[in-house]
Amino acid sequence: MKLVIISGLSGSGKSVALKVLEDAGYYCIDNLPVNFMPEVVRCLYQEDYRNLAISVDVRGGPSIEALPRQLDAIRSEGIDVRLMFLEAKVDTLVKRFSETRRRHPLSQDRLTVTESITLEREMLGRMGDLGHRIDTSELNANALRNWVKQFVDLDRSRITLICQSFGFKHGIPLDADLVFDVRCLPNPYYDTSLRPLTGQDRPVVDFLAAQPDVQAMYADIEGYLLRWLPSFIQDNRSYLTVAIGCTGGQHRSVYLVERLARRFAGEQQVLVRHREMLP
Repeated sequence: MKLVIISGLSGSGKSVALKVLEDAGYYCIDNLPVNFMPEVVRCLYQEDYRNLAISVDVRGGPSIEALPRQLDAIRSEGIDVRLMFLEAKVDTLVKRFSETRRRHPLSQDRLTVTESITLEREMLGRMGDLGHRIDTSELNANALRNWVKQFVDLDRSRITLICQSFGFKHGIPLDADLVFDVRCLPNPYYDTSLRPLTGQDRPVVDFLAAQPDVQAMYADIEGYLLRWLPSFIQDNRSYLTVAIGCTGGQHRSVYLVERLARRFAGEQQVLVRHREMLP
């Protein structure tokens, strides 16, 4: 059996992720109290269900604290368990609740939406460290659907190196493990012929490839990963997100992410994500 656990903050896109898995043939259960999970999984496994997705969050009450222990128990029975944790920035979540006019699950007369989100983040604690974190703050529904599909197709026996570009003017990704700031590099934006292009386009690639500082920055990032990636692997990490940011997330960061991904693709399982270039 392949079991996908979806958790995270309310309003971060868990319903979208669960729907993607349902469309992919998974039997989906929403809002299952964590204490019931081992028994439910065991019963469905005995009934020959092979793809199962379960959404768990604070709606299930205090039992959410038992999730790490319950996941270990399920894995001990030989079931392939992977967890996806969705999160977003506070202002993004507040805006989503305002637009949908839905109440936050933790909202009470004495708590504002912002206070409810803060409390929920505290209750979930380090849950995101149990699996793959996705920051949905800047994602549209189509991008999230694509990222969920990539996640379930990953080979769990290998570490996944996620190379992500972003623009600092839109904020640092919450799901980044390593962040490199490349705003100090020559910027193609100031060339009017290059401005509408991206770091995937040949004229921009040629421009950046001719800049000594860009090549030095790439060499430093590559060297850092070559030196420390084995340590992350030895630490039993399943995912490592390397985020490279420039001002707008269109040129320099995209170029470096593409080049870095090509460098490590032959050695590691690599995903490429360009946050500001969403479908």
